[in-house]
Amino acid sequence: MTAADASGWQGQDEPQGPVGKAFRLSAADSLSLGNALCGFLAVCLLASSAIESLKDGKGLIVAPGFFATAVVLLLIGATCDLFDGLVARRFRASAMGAELDNLADVISFGFAPAFMIVIWGGFTDKVELWAVIGAAAAVLIAGVVRLARFACVKTKSGDFMGLPIPMGAMTVISIVMLFQPSYPALIALLGVAWLMVSRIEYPKPKGQLAAVVLGWIMVNVAFLTFWVAFPEGGDLPIKVGASMQIALVAAIPLRMLFYKREQRKASKV
Repeated sequence: MTAADASGWQGQDEPQGPVGKAFRLSAADSLSLGNALCGFLAVCLLASSAIESLKDGKGLIVAPGFFATAVVLLLIGATCDLFDGLVARRFRASAMGAELDNLADVISFGFAPAFMIVIWGGFTDKVELWAVIGAAAAVLIAGVVRLARFACVKTKSGDFMGLPIPMGAMTVISIVMLFQPSYPALIALLGVAWLMVSRIEYPKPKGQLAAVVLGWIMVNVAFLTFWVAFPEGGDLPIKVGASMQIALVAAIPLRMLFYKREQRKASKV
């Protein structure tokens, strides 16, 4: 090996300057990777439970404990997603921070919820398989488009254009946990997909709103934990949490609509 070859190899192995800095992970990047890991583990839990039930000849049945644990993992991923931006602003962000964040979101809030939809309704005689796969694909594609648009388009108000993908994923999961597979439920899932790519503005979780969102996540985790620990208590806790999530997503666009109308009236006066 010549000296030139050796120097070339060293340059590839240890990037210098701005290129080298791009490969250094920050604390915010670690949170993004934690988000991606949570999404991967959630899918693994659901898949392993489904495979075990098929091996036992019980059909495709996911144990409630596995399903609830998968949802808790996604809620933890949502918490990581909430804090990675705050940590990046407070300390520092790496050159690939935004890309890592979007890729992690695709796993945890795009693919994982779509996989849940298939597990939930793909092996039942209540709805056609093609309809279930279509709804799952719509949720995944809407999430990917939502993330791509977020990277390219900035609103004047600084708010989100369209339902943020973590909130969309939580709403999809709420519908799956609250309702049995049916065509009205699939239509509701398509509605969530539409909200993600719509032009409806959702406020960014900053300051007190961020604390409210974090508290909301913790309440949902508490509901799920209670549901798993005390199954004899019935499904009331999880139904309450899922209903509150759906109500929140439906209420925010209405609130923003009334708020903008009030602003227009005030500007005319």
